Amino acid sequence: MFKEFIEKLGVMNCIMLVVVLSIIVVSEILFLRGEKLEAIFIAFWAPTILGFMIYFKLNE
Repeated sequence: MFKEFIEKLGVMNCIMLVVVLSIIVVSEILFLRGEKLEAIFIAFWAPTILGFMIYFKLNE
């Protein structure tokens, strides 16, 4: 099941999704530690990366 998901989505897209999830986790950790500005700055990376993924996928 997991192997089929990776084959359908593509290896690079799976890696990028793991990166996006890790960015979200890091942002949440920073926010809970009280570093709110840094957390917000890092949190903006996730939708930016997803947007680039969509843009490049549409231009293939």
